[in-house]
Amino acid sequence: MSRSYKAFAAALGANLIFGSSYTAVKYITPQYIHPFALNFVRVAVTLVLFWILFILKPGKVKFERKDLPRFAVCALTGIVINQLFFIKGVSLTTVIHSSLLSLGSPIFITIIAAFLLKEKFTLLKGLGLACGIGGATVLVLMKDSSGAVASNMVLGDILVLINAISYAFYLVLVRPLMAKYSGIQVLRWIFTIGAFGILPIGFPYMLEASWSSFELSHWLVLAYVAVFATFVAYLLTVKSIALIGSSATGAFIYTQPVFAAVFAMIFAGEYFTIYKLVAAVLIFTGVYLVNKKPTVTSA
Repeated sequence: MSRSYKAFAAALGANLIFGSSYTAVKYITPQYIHPFALNFVRVAVTLVLFWILFILKPGKVKFERKDLPRFAVCALTGIVINQLFFIKGVSLTTVIHSSLLSLGSPIFITIIAAFLLKEKFTLLKGLGLACGIGGATVLVLMKDSSGAVASNMVLGDILVLINAISYAFYLVLVRPLMAKYSGIQVLRWIFTIGAFGILPIGFPYMLEASWSSFELSHWLVLAYVAVFATFVAYLLTVKSIALIGSSATGAFIYTQPVFAAVFAMIFAGEYFTIYKLVAAVLIFTGVYLVNKKPTVTSA
């Protein structure tokens, strides 16, 4: 298989897994396991797998203590806030809502980079931000009539938005680390540091979980979320970044809501409505505009 096909398969596979994880999370939370307990399982399992991988294949670049503050901030934004707010948000809202709102990350990345990295903020990016905010507002304020299960849609949508903003901060802040260390090294340390925030919060809910009520399907979905939707998906993303770069890999995030919607319609009984279509068009337009390169005219 050629280099480009490997990258394509890795990026598409990662987003297929991420897209399916929305429905998987809804299947077991909050009825069978509290979202924070699910966070505990995800991070604990992924942490163990990353350190097993380290034993089998140690990194070539040694960890430098001067990078610890940046690793800590990346762990806070990319693991602690991201994981806690994402799972909790998805458990409260619908799959299609949460997947579309998560697509706001590329928009927030551009805005955050403009302030933190002093990247140029153009009129197109401003219009893109306006479209993205407009689409998110439509989703948050409009009432869902598709029959989807959502115990508190507004709160869930807001939590998913906070998750998207936090993850955008992470993706901007992690760039220098990705340039210095391998992707797997960065993820291993970020998950290790992030575990100090996730595990203490999730442990009490682990004790309260009604494990005896779990059927085989629930155990399988739990394993899928912990292993595939976290560890494997992250590895595939890192593999794609190593082959074709972060920008090209990031473009595949546009497929994630499509996969999420397909799984939601098949397994969760959700379906698209007019307002969801309007919101999707606005958000996709926003993502396109903030990433559009200005045309250079020759003199």
